[in-house]
Amino acid sequence: MEGTHNRISHLFNIKYPIIQAGMIWHSGWRLASAVSNCGGLGIIGAGSMYPDILKENIRKCKLATDKPFGVNVPMLYPNIEEIIQIILEEGVKIVFTSAGNPKTYTETLQKEGIKVAHVVSSTKFAVKCEDAGVDAIVAEGFEAGGHNGRDETTTFCLIPNVKKHISKPLIAAGGIALGSQMKAAMILGADGVQVGSRFAATTEASAHENWKKKITELQEGDTHLTLKELAPVRMVKNKFFNELEDIYVNGRDKDALIASLGRARAKKGMFEGDMEDGELEIGQVSALIDEILPVETVFRHLLKEFEETKMPVF
Repeated sequence: MEGTHNRISHLFNIKYPIIQAGMIWHSGWRLASAVSNCGGLGIIGAGSMYPDILKENIRKCKLATDKPFGVNVPMLYPNIEEIIQIILEEGVKIVFTSAGNPKTYTETLQKEGIKVAHVVSSTKFAVKCEDAGVDAIVAEGFEAGGHNGRDETTTFCLIPNVKKHISKPLIAAGGIALGSQMKAAMILGADGVQVGSRFAATTEASAHENWKKKITELQEGDTHLTLKELAPVRMVKNKFFNELEDIYVNGRDKDALIASLGRARAKKGMFEGDMEDGELEIGQVSALIDEILPVETVFRHLLKEFEETKMPVF
């Protein structure tokens, strides 16, 4: 598929309307540059990076690709102002914001010629994004891994409803790892797709090899959306997950949940490779992922499957 006349391809100056999600502990410069070199949009995930680490990743990404790439910025990041300043100083041209008010930095970034997309989990917030003047909207169904919407709206239901209420370019996210799923999302009204879990299990992802291998072993029902009292997150059922469930059984003590999470659990699991005591964030579509592949191979499969998926004739 050529993306010349596609709204997302045109907006970000990329060949294919395929965006790699800015996943914490996965999305360093190697993954982002590999995706961009394949014709998609690679995203550096700032959510797990100290400001100096982000700066290093941006600079290495510039050396590894001459194609467009972006940075994902969770708005709840404690060093948010410093992160925004680094993005401006380093000349990043594309920013994906999430977990916060899109109005906060959109105008500041756009004044510097930066394209801004914001991630939402509901039609209501998609409309707020359009009002805030973002350049594109990512609508993410609750199939997705990591932090998620409280309403548990699936991608299949979310995308056509968001499409009905906005005019900005629309990117579908959540439950997309195959070219056929990409085509389905675009039939429902998306202009492009954001892929997370499939790129998490690639050789270029910065996550630990234990975790990548675990992703390929997951089956349906092995992930669950939890922690709605704090920030909803989809994670793998393991020893740590069971500890959280015990807290729920004993009265949903919010302070106990915060204390349990405060032990750098996500880094421990996805980056350091502790499959029992670490927090393991991945989407439901992990059940379709059965091998760790180079990004180039993932792209080849996505495009081939997209082209080969035909609509049945009634």
